[in-house]
Amino acid sequence: MQKTMQLLLPFCLLALQTLPAWAQEPHQTRAQKADETFKRLFAADRQPDPTDPELMQILQEFIFGEVFSIGDLDDKTRELITVVSLSSIQTLPQLKAHINAALHVGNEPLAVREAIYLCAPFIGFPRTLNAIAVFNEVAKERGIALPLPPQGTVSDKTRYEKGLEIQTSLYGDEVKTAMSSLPAPYAQKIPYILTSFAFGDFYSRQGLSEKQKELLVLVILAASRADKQLSAHIIGNFKAGNSKETLLAAMVQAMPYIGMPDTLTAINLIKNTDESTYKPIYE
Repeated sequence: MQKTMQLLLPFCLLALQTLPAWAQEPHQTRAQKADETFKRLFAADRQPDPTDPELMQILQEFIFGEVFSIGDLDDKTRELITVVSLSSIQTLPQLKAHINAALHVGNEPLAVREAIYLCAPFIGFPRTLNAIAVFNEVAKERGIALPLPPQGTVSDKTRYEKGLEIQTSLYGDEVKTAMSSLPAPYAQKIPYILTSFAFGDFYSRQGLSEKQKELLVLVILAASRADKQLSAHIIGNFKAGNSKETLLAAMVQAMPYIGMPDTLTAINLIKNTDESTYKPIYE
């Protein structure tokens, strides 16, 4: 028996080396991981829910004990992803908790505000205003002086040109081409609005990097069920410097908030897009 174990030991060690990193880590239960993550985010210990303890246990152990361990994202990025997810689906009580968490893990107030501002072209102004009202409430409670410093970089004369520069670098002229068959004046006006509004007024703002903006926009689109726009923004993410692994990690992070069907739609599109050629992968 001892001789058999000696013969098997090298193969066991080799098998261990081929396991993914998370499987080689010292064993820790999901509950233990959830306890650590929850305290890191909210500066408080988890407490059992007095009315729905089972649901809350499933929720917390899935989100904080499992999802937060998947993918190479730091807490600051994870919480910005969560903030735009919750802003998009308008779950405002949960948004308040996660704005506090986003600030607690080290995001600057400007970064959190800009993440919410970035939602506006995609979810509309009313929902963005709702989310900003929650941010302002948190800011006042934390003693953060409002208004925050302005981050706009364009004027009425430069918003189109600056927007076109950003848009072209990420997407080329596909929007203008796609809209060219519309009757006048829409063939010209709609691409102009998209360029000057989404890219000029919002993408040009300071407070977040281009990589951060593209990653967050992908999450906003998935949360908004804007499936037709996802493919273009997956390519935009690659051009901005985000890897396929980062995009997949972002979608997993958003899953508990936006639900599995919309998350899996985005994951399949990411999976089937070549990171180097930006073309579909045919299986």
